[in-house]
Amino acid sequence: MTSKLEALQAWVDQVAAHTQPEAVHWCTGSKEEYQDLIEFMLATGTLKKLNQETHPGCFLHLSDPNDVARVEHLTFVCSPEEDDAGPNNLWMPPADGHKQMDALFENCMQGRIMYVIPYCMGPIDSPYSRCGVEITDSPYVVVNMKLMTRMGRKALERIEREGTFVRGLHSTGELDPERRFIMHFPEELSIKSYGSGYGGNALLGKKCHALRIASHQGRQEGWLAEHMLIVGLENPDGAVHFIACAFPSACGKTNLAMLIPPESMPGWKVWTLGDDIAWLHLDDGGKLRAVNPESGYFGVVPGTNEKTNKNAFDMITHDAIFTNVATTADNQPWWEGKKVGKPAKDWRGRDYDPANGPAAHPNSRFTVAATNNPCYSELADAPEGVPISAIVFGGRRKQVAPLVYEAKDWNHGVLIGASTASETTAAMVGDVGVVRRDPMAMKPFCGYNFADYWEHWLSFPEKSEHLPKIFHVNWFRQNDDGEFLWPGFGENLRVLEWIIERCEHRAGAHETPIGYLPHAEDLNTDALEITPEVLDELLTVDTEQWRAELQSVLEYLESYGDRLPEELRRQQQVIANALDDQLAKAS
Repeated sequence: MTSKLEALQAWVDQVAAHTQPEAVHWCTGSKEEYQDLIEFMLATGTLKKLNQETHPGCFLHLSDPNDVARVEHLTFVCSPEEDDAGPNNLWMPPADGHKQMDALFENCMQGRIMYVIPYCMGPIDSPYSRCGVEITDSPYVVVNMKLMTRMGRKALERIEREGTFVRGLHSTGELDPERRFIMHFPEELSIKSYGSGYGGNALLGKKCHALRIASHQGRQEGWLAEHMLIVGLENPDGAVHFIACAFPSACGKTNLAMLIPPESMPGWKVWTLGDDIAWLHLDDGGKLRAVNPESGYFGVVPGTNEKTNKNAFDMITHDAIFTNVATTADNQPWWEGKKVGKPAKDWRGRDYDPANGPAAHPNSRFTVAATNNPCYSELADAPEGVPISAIVFGGRRKQVAPLVYEAKDWNHGVLIGASTASETTAAMVGDVGVVRRDPMAMKPFCGYNFADYWEHWLSFPEKSEHLPKIFHVNWFRQNDDGEFLWPGFGENLRVLEWIIERCEHRAGAHETPIGYLPHAEDLNTDALEITPEVLDELLTVDTEQWRAELQSVLEYLESYGDRLPEELRRQQQVIANALDDQLAKAS
């Protein structure tokens, strides 16, 4: 098989000559191809069958113990100028990046098959979608890309029509941590990844293309590539809204995307359109519309059970690929927090011994098609995307941030997003309770200087008068005894209900220096066991704490130097002045 697009065929030929594979296979994306690759990996030991009676179509991959997570410290953005990459990225001159990677790729596919994967990020016929081609020597990457993207013949046909595509070159190499790098060349729309088979480093359509390269594309073309879930909500009256939410890790992003309404809120319906990435475009009427560029989930599995996320728990009982989980005596997948079964073999394939640490790796994963999700919506494949009513930022804060508040306008919302922060948990490396800024939850994924990225966000009011409202949520507020004040999980729908009603101009709120907060009576707490005192604490804005927070935000923003948009400084000053006035009145 060859391509009608001369530029694509020439690139494939060039890579083959450089890497010297045993054979070249153009991927079609067919079910037969997927099954053939599964059988090939079972024969070579790359995959193992799980219990086919309890988990039909499910397989286990155990990766090299030194290759189990994203390697952000080895991930570079190779823009011509270092300032264009920004202090939020590691930088290398493009010529140096190519030279270093080309040396690693030389003859690296000898004895291996070189797979050519044409793929489309987003619905195949959507004007908002963008295409790419990943070349890899990993059949594990191919089957995961089959689940995660629209991959194969239709994508190739679109690439040949349009003539443009993101070029991704990947090899597992020797899995040597000393010879492992990921280089992004935004201006060239290309990615080179060597030395890792882990999803976030090897599935180049995901974070590499759909966020780092796409954020650059979005800036050039006037749209946004964001680390956001997309969820659809229908209230008992039949009104439908779509919300895009950006949360840093450990803040319940996937759980919210697959939320199940509590029994105390009958008549509500929730659909998942995406759990990780959203591409946001303005339509001809100035409405912000979202597509999910992915068609599957690559999720962290520890902690997933029938209580925390029943939809996710159910969707991975069939036709899923598990990576680095443990197994039970009867060969079912097992992980910490599953609540059923017990491990017999750990994620390294050893007999389970608690002295060796967790049975499943803390970053163990599942890959599954989105259609497996019980609350999957066919709108995820709608070429026109869905209209976004609200953008929601969130973080994990024990104090400071109230349960929910609304930005006063779009530019204030950009400041809220730019100052998003979470406190470190025991699951993270380093000290517990340290505040880490993660603007728009994009810190590891923005493909250019954050200051320019914020400027791009701030440009949208010039383009449209119909932008969505922006909110901030914090499910993680605690009392002095370290107990969570809000029940979370399905009850988070009560907060989303207030957000929707604010978008419909139906819910009450009161103005504070940091934004609009609900009165206690504005939140639906019917059948919820929560005292008025706790609710008041959840909705409290502590002026002293917020004055310190605003100073911390300013120091962070100013670390971006002269490129920092003046509007963000102005927004910070407005809030700081209002807090000062409040303190003066109180004294």
